[in-house]
Amino acid sequence: MDAPIGFLGLGVMGRPMAANLLRGGVPLVTWSRTRAHCDDAERAGAAVAATADEVFARCRTVLTMLATEDVIDTVLGRGTEAFAARLTGHVLVHMGTTAPAYSAGLAADVERVGGSYVEAPVSGSRVPAERGELVALLAGPATAKDALRPVLEPMCGAMFDCGPVPGGLTTKLAVNLYLVTTVAALAEAVHFADRHGLDLGTFADILAAGQTASPISRIKAAKLRDRDFAVQAAIADVRKNSRLVAEAARAAGIAAPFTELADRLYAETVELGFGGEDMAAVVRALEARTAGNTPVAQ
Repeated sequence: MDAPIGFLGLGVMGRPMAANLLRGGVPLVTWSRTRAHCDDAERAGAAVAATADEVFARCRTVLTMLATEDVIDTVLGRGTEAFAARLTGHVLVHMGTTAPAYSAGLAADVERVGGSYVEAPVSGSRVPAERGELVALLAGPATAKDALRPVLEPMCGAMFDCGPVPGGLTTKLAVNLYLVTTVAALAEAVHFADRHGLDLGTFADILAAGQTASPISRIKAAKLRDRDFAVQAAIADVRKNSRLVAEAARAAGIAAPFTELADRLYAETVELGFGGEDMAAVVRALEARTAGNTPVAQ
């Protein structure tokens, strides 16, 4: 692969994703709002651009792993004359998690100025990202998706075609619904076991040996057992995802009671001041409720 690929946004997920692309022989031109986040990629052989404009000037295909819709709009210059200058003739690959309706609007704007747009949100947290085991959910024009697959392969364990935009992000929200409710339920089970005086090591082993065992249950049960809340997927980011799922369900008139409850628990954990901890720290909201000290979730 000779033509460089742009990569915007090297945060908790973006850094290991870029590292796997580089290990897979994909030449990268990187940029992040925090310059130090590019250091590891630079040491691994990536070029570091001074601005996002430079990335678009040097790369026809640009991957974005940016935090929020507002950040994406700002970096792309959406709504300004700079947007067309950056996107005309380019392929923009949106890999973060946003509302499907936002993505559909962004796709229309990119196509209006003569660019191409692909959704490729990924399922998986920091550990799968480090292992190159993310699951990519592709949506957009067939030719653009086909051309993108070899680029994404070094960081993905699997890729799925989710049809036209916003099929990738709608699928991602459905996956996230299962994830956020599963981890919240696991935290509740561990909290229940703990308050009944059970040995949490034995409890974690029982869960790992049973029918409900999965990679996520093993990882998060161990973190809950050890009170290890070092970030793999931060509470603040998970709450953003649970909110997106809840809002999408409400907008479509879909009953999603477990999502609504999980969303409140993650919001309460943020309000307690633990937004920077791993999503397993949702147990803190349960502990606060047990203690009768529950904040008002926003």
